[in-house]
Amino acid sequence: MITAAAPAGYAVVVGAVIPYFLVRARWPHRLPAIAVLTWQGLSLTFVMATALALYHLALADHHVHDGLIGLLSACGLAPHMSPGEATSGGLTPADTAVLPASVAVVLLPMGWLVCTAWSARRQRRRHADMLTMIGVQAPEYGATVVEYAVPAVYCLPGRRCRIVVTRGALEALTDAQVRAVVEHEKAHIRGRHHLLHVATRAFARAFPGLPLARHAAEQTALLLEMIADDKALRFHSRDALATALCEVAAGRAPQPALGAGGPGTLIRLHRILTPEAKPHAATRLGLAVASVTTPFLPLLLTCCLL
Repeated sequence: MITAAAPAGYAVVVGAVIPYFLVRARWPHRLPAIAVLTWQGLSLTFVMATALALYHLALADHHVHDGLIGLLSACGLAPHMSPGEATSGGLTPADTAVLPASVAVVLLPMGWLVCTAWSARRQRRRHADMLTMIGVQAPEYGATVVEYAVPAVYCLPGRRCRIVVTRGALEALTDAQVRAVVEHEKAHIRGRHHLLHVATRAFARAFPGLPLARHAAEQTALLLEMIADDKALRFHSRDALATALCEVAAGRAPQPALGAGGPGTLIRLHRILTPEAKPHAATRLGLAVASVTTPFLPLLLTCCLL
């Protein structure tokens, strides 16, 4: 049973304990790209650990390779072996009933990912069609202008990507400020940040109530805005970007879009105006390696216990 208890305990720590400390840590705001990678790695490792826990719960008295053959045969994938033959070879009917649960843990977030991506794509397509009808091109900014009094700037990602600036934003911002916030939106498009938004929303829908899922969605949205801020600051001043964010903070972007105001505007403003030094290169490398290898830890843990 320890081979099931170990990944189960690991899943509890990753799903409930680590997010509590990670959202309170300071380094993610200093290294937002690595922090996004960390949240994605934690999500993957949680799914893997939960699946392994259920898998080994059914195989408490069997060798892992016996269980693998049983799992494949239960799905009709094992060559020259029927599900009945696999069960008679050591797997009980109870085992074969629990084994599909481990598969379901993997397929559930994948299913939500497909549904969420499809829904977001339809929303983007409808919004793009609307912009074609009501928007006016502003080639000097590479954006589409919409007649709306509230200052707002957002991007519509995807194949028909656009950057949208309201008339209110053009009236409230200077030319330098408009260009700074437009550069912010270009960073979202170039980085394909909408794909990470879709992934975290799908994970949150697959595991509602899980602290990791809730915090991953919230923090990823904030961290992606910080990444876009950093990209914009390569070409524009901190004052220009900060002032622009203040002006457009009240403007809300439609559901499939990414708005410059975005989440955590006050946190981002403080970060822009009072920048902190990035950690040492060795620290950054260590965090990046840890984030990449995290999804494989449940497998390593289980193999060590076999």
